[in-house]
Amino acid sequence: MGTSDKKQEAEAERALQRRRVDALMEQGVSFADPARVDIRGTLTCGKDVFIDINAVFEGIVSLGDNTRIEPNNVIRDSDIGSGTVIHPNCHIEGAKTGNDCEIGPFSRLRPEAELADCVKIGNFVEIKKSTIADGSKVNHLSYIGDTSIGSGVNVGAGTVTCNYDGANKSRTVIGDGAFIGSGVQLVAPVEIGAGATIGAGSTISKPAAAGKLTLARAQQTTLTGWKRPTKKP
Repeated sequence: MGTSDKKQEAEAERALQRRRVDALMEQGVSFADPARVDIRGTLTCGKDVFIDINAVFEGIVSLGDNTRIEPNNVIRDSDIGSGTVIHPNCHIEGAKTGNDCEIGPFSRLRPEAELADCVKIGNFVEIKKSTIADGSKVNHLSYIGDTSIGSGVNVGAGTVTCNYDGANKSRTVIGDGAFIGSGVQLVAPVEIGAGATIGAGSTISKPAAAGKLTLARAQQTTLTGWKRPTKKP
């Protein structure tokens, strides 16, 4: 086929995509709509894989048995474990997941994000250069960077690992079974002991003892005589 203009280039690309999708369907992969998937590299699939519409695969990607890729996902140079579900609107690059993980919607896994089995990464969560062990959860509105998270950890909504001081990156270590409350900042380098609980709204810059509750909050104050500002006429 000649490609002397943009229209012919698009037609040639679509023909190539059809061949790639047909080959995967012959292997048993299911597509919600074979015409709405782009494979811009090498995609390897296990048994009983399902791929929904508007999925884009770039570089070298592998999907384990029984994985489910829901709509509008971009996956680049990543390995997705068996039984894992990628909910809509996720961006995954240079990452690895174990088996039976759940990711998204609206999650981002950046390079060197490594998830073990049964890990949950929820909506509006970003993971970068971090390892997360079996059964841990980061469910809502959080940034985890340069961090090692143990097994069975719950990271509350709005948690941030403060890994960059303007010049250098430092690591955070969270032990097995720890519970991180909502709205917490973990200022690296810092270590949270196994089974520790961090109270919501805390800024933690020193080691937190294993099995104990650690809080770091400013004293709450109510000002008398204060009035809310009003708009000028």
